Amino acid sequence: MGCCKAEEKRRIFARFDLSQLRGRICFGRENLHGIIASPVRGAQKMKIIVLGAGVIGVTTAWFLAQEGHDVTVIERAQEPARETSYANGGQISVCHAEPWANPKAPWKTLQWLGEEDAPLLFRLKLDWNQWRWGLRFLQQCTKAKAKSNLQNLVRLGLYSRDTLQSVRAQTGVRYDQRTEGILHYYTEQAEYEAAIPAAALMREVGLDRQVKTAAECLMIEPALAQSRRPIVGGTYTPSDESGDARQFTNELADRCAAMGVQFRYDCAIEALERIGDDVKTVRVRSAENDVERLNADQIVVCLGSYSPLYLQPLGITLDIYPAKGYSATIPVVDPEFAPTVSLTDDGYKLVFSRLGDRLRVAGTAEFNGYNLDLNEIRCKALIERTSQIFPQGMDYTRAEFWTGLRPATPGNLPYIGQTRYASLWLNTGHGTLGWTECCGSAKAITDLISHRKPEVDYPFVVGV
Repeated sequence: MGCCKAEEKRRIFARFDLSQLRGRICFGRENLHGIIASPVRGAQKMKIIVLGAGVIGVTTAWFLAQEGHDVTVIERAQEPARETSYANGGQISVCHAEPWANPKAPWKTLQWLGEEDAPLLFRLKLDWNQWRWGLRFLQQCTKAKAKSNLQNLVRLGLYSRDTLQSVRAQTGVRYDQRTEGILHYYTEQAEYEAAIPAAALMREVGLDRQVKTAAECLMIEPALAQSRRPIVGGTYTPSDESGDARQFTNELADRCAAMGVQFRYDCAIEALERIGDDVKTVRVRSAENDVERLNADQIVVCLGSYSPLYLQPLGITLDIYPAKGYSATIPVVDPEFAPTVSLTDDGYKLVFSRLGDRLRVAGTAEFNGYNLDLNEIRCKALIERTSQIFPQGMDYTRAEFWTGLRPATPGNLPYIGQTRYASLWLNTGHGTLGWTECCGSAKAITDLISHRKPEVDYPFVVGV
């Protein structure tokens, strides 16, 4: 992604000892078929530039290359998945389709104001974009909008998970994946009871999210028996998965390169340039400080939280604001006490994914602009809370901490579709669900660029 080289070199992965209405159009859903497309015979081969080599950008490049297009990926880092996709929670979680914006959210957010270790923390700034995003978030907090957003997110998530499975079957890509499902567990009776109707709504849309008793939760994941926080119940989605998004992105990038996709790393995007009524040029600066203008038939923006910065000069305003998340990657020293099923702690708003001999724990959302500093208080909170649940089995003194910016939209719906410029497309704003939604979003944007009706019922953007 494009920004100054100095910022790219910022070390955001650290180790330390803890002792120290936008325009949208809906397309109807059809039967899932032809997920991995062969190059379209007789179709026009286009030169397409994809901006960003995170999990969204690389999957977009993959599907476009499958169509036989000439694809170039521009990335400011030295390799794929160096930013938001680097060390996320690892969950492929359709069950996380419940939008942040819901009728209870405003009160909870107010309760957490000023708490350094709060799961959701707004650091209020003199930043109009932050305040505008907050107002749009409040507008999405009605019961009707929360239900609509949930339904759209479940449909996109189901489609994307199926598409990921097809990519995995075709390519043989490996990424410490696990397919034992995801268990949400609750330590408060009120939260558990509130989850039951949400699970029922998800089942109506096609997601098998099952309500479980406390005893059933322990049968699904016996490692929870050591928790110092009593579990009152849970919901279980057996079809959800987990895996290392960075490893997946790197392996798929290798396969893209083998198909002829060109990756331009250490390449900072300076601007998208409009000529007449269209945008077909990207101005970039190489690591050697050489400026170049790259032309294409189509351009796809997959720049996550940075997307609005490059689109605003073109008159395009996106309701995307960076939600800073934290993760810790902890060595597993005794597998008997480490979870194998991916978990979500609803009270602490944490997720846990077993990645080989590591446990990845991630969570919190901090609205603090583009700040990437590791906050020691929030890092310590990750470990303290995790050790309450899993006091044995992990070496917490060797935890590695990371922070990244998730591109959050007020209703959690990503922007997928065409802008007001015929050659400029969006695949961005996936928030915490980029890993979950990457393959479905990439397949859908490829269908749209190819003038095909996508196979998923989703409010794609048009003319934003």
